[in-house]
Amino acid sequence: MAQATLVADALRAGGSTVELVGVTTEGDRSTGPLTEAGGTGVFVTQLRARLLDESVDIVVHSLKDLPTQPAADLGVAAVPPRADARDALVARDGLTLSTLPPRASVGTGSPRRAAQLLGVRPDLDVQPLRGNVDTRIGRVGRVGADGLDAIVVAAAGLARLGRLNEATQLLDPDVMLPAPGQGALAIECRAADVEPGGRLRELLAPLDDLSSHAAVVAERALLAGLEAGCTAPVGAFAEVDAALNLHLIAAVVSVDGVTAIRGAARGAATDAEGIGRRLAVDLLARGAGSLMGITNAHDRTGRR
Repeated sequence: MAQATLVADALRAGGSTVELVGVTTEGDRSTGPLTEAGGTGVFVTQLRARLLDESVDIVVHSLKDLPTQPAADLGVAAVPPRADARDALVARDGLTLSTLPPRASVGTGSPRRAAQLLGVRPDLDVQPLRGNVDTRIGRVGRVGADGLDAIVVAAAGLARLGRLNEATQLLDPDVMLPAPGQGALAIECRAADVEPGGRLRELLAPLDDLSSHAAVVAERALLAGLEAGCTAPVGAFAEVDAALNLHLIAAVVSVDGVTAIRGAARGAATDAEGIGRRLAVDLLARGAGSLMGITNAHDRTGRR
């Protein structure tokens, strides 16, 4: 709702009348791991159904939750300016990733975050975590079996709720690569409405930030090329400079954090999809496909 309100406010500022419609998704209802709840698409299916039955005109997604395969008759009309793409550590007593005590308990529902946490701190006790921001933060420092020393969440999510000050460390991409599309919103609608002459084309065009859009296109093209979903241990981050050159970095990490295959690619922002696809081919050629199937059975000692 916080994300949808941002878009609604931007449309109202342009003179539009907007009604917010709340939709509860399967991802919202489930308390188990996302892989058990249905994985990729678990947060979007019910929203897309409301578009297709024409009960709403646009929907607002966290772009990182959007499947890379396009949906029939739907399209992403705009990507507003991206918020901070980094992950944030919220820890008791102001601790950071490096100052957490040995075997500290850290909660996350993301295999990508868990893998990279273990890559930096293989001693950590990474615990599964679901729920809204209040629920997650409420477990930090709690006494008892469900208490945690820290959690990792998206910095953008904290910022949109006015709670970024509760982060004890923002994790830069050289420590933890974000999920493809993290920090960005996707405004999706029926494809016919944003085609030339479509009734929403001129309304939504001002909300589209070209640099943010190109960056997430590259990241999602990488994800599609790897044939990985939003629950896979894949991190990626792209930036567009003043000369409209795009730089993409990515990593595929084994779920135990022992092994990572990293890469980078650069090119014109207008070739964002091609840059992402080519980097995916490079990572796959170096073993990324088999790496995504590695399990916790690996011996962590001496092979980081």
